[in-house]
Amino acid sequence: WVWWPVNRWWKVAAVGGVDSRGDGGDGWWFGVDGGKWEREMSEFRTKLGVEGGGLYYYGICTAGGMFSAGATHLAVTPLDVLKVNMQVNPIKFHSIASGLNILWKEEGPSSLWRGWSGKLFGYGVQGGFKFGLYEFFKSQYTNMLADERQSVVFFLSSASAQVFADVALCPFEAVKVRVQTQPNFAKGLSDGFPKLYAREGLSGFYKGLLPLWGRNLPFSMIMFTTFEHSVDLIYRKIVQRRKEECSRAQQLGVTCVAGYTAGAVGTIVSNPADNIVASLYNKKANTVLQAARNIGLVNLFTRSLPIRVAIVGPVLTLQWFFYDSIKVLSGLPTSGGRIRGVESGA
Repeated sequence: WVWWPVNRWWKVAAVGGVDSRGDGGDGWWFGVDGGKWEREMSEFRTKLGVEGGGLYYYGICTAGGMFSAGATHLAVTPLDVLKVNMQVNPIKFHSIASGLNILWKEEGPSSLWRGWSGKLFGYGVQGGFKFGLYEFFKSQYTNMLADERQSVVFFLSSASAQVFADVALCPFEAVKVRVQTQPNFAKGLSDGFPKLYAREGLSGFYKGLLPLWGRNLPFSMIMFTTFEHSVDLIYRKIVQRRKEECSRAQQLGVTCVAGYTAGAVGTIVSNPADNIVASLYNKKANTVLQAARNIGLVNLFTRSLPIRVAIVGPVLTLQWFFYDSIKVLSGLPTSGGRIRGVESGA
């Protein structure tokens, strides 16, 4: 089944495809045979069992999440290195421009890419769990909580998915933060994992799990809910057309706008926990309460916030764009909007 979709995608891209109405107005693919696209995608969806949210549907969502999250987090590694150093040593790294200059002069340009493997693989694994399980839980909770408000379904689905995603991410994050802030600790994951295990045992990998949940759970809940409602609002109030009546290029445009909005809102909510995570991993404090006291209430919300907004906004925008592009290539609709059962019926 691996070769079959690749072959289908290539043929569809070659002959062209159009928007969901088949009228030649998409511009995403080159060509004019809209009916060809629909026939190819209908056959593809049937082969993979994506209708109704089957196993392969969730597999596509998981693969899309892994690629989108891993690739985008890798791209912003230099900003992430600066962010972590600003959190651990705010006096020395007090601004974005001066912080980058200090890292470049004192440790060389390669220092900006410390921890890249943790970003790529750690957040790739996390993204796979987060997006794949979100789609799964959203389907389950939609059926279980048919009479509840949509926001309840979005909150529960994103929280449930993030719990598992952070368990998978935590060991990678523990090594990554140390590599980025302690130049002599390790070069990357390959030597960082055994060194951390030798020093602190298995507990060393999960020391920051609770604050990681404290950071990522509210972020994920706010992010997914904001994204879903933003998509719905854009179609109803701005585009004033149903998703199915828009071209795929237009749908992806809506995805990008909603993705940036969701990232900005989620960043503000999760910033205090992000500062605490960095403090705990670098032994600036032994407990969450001690870290919060050391940082201070105002600094919990403001320290490293500009750099986090600079990172998370574009990252979330690209994540959603890549994720929905993969779904579109697989014959699925883009994400978000009102719940109408499983995504295949969106």
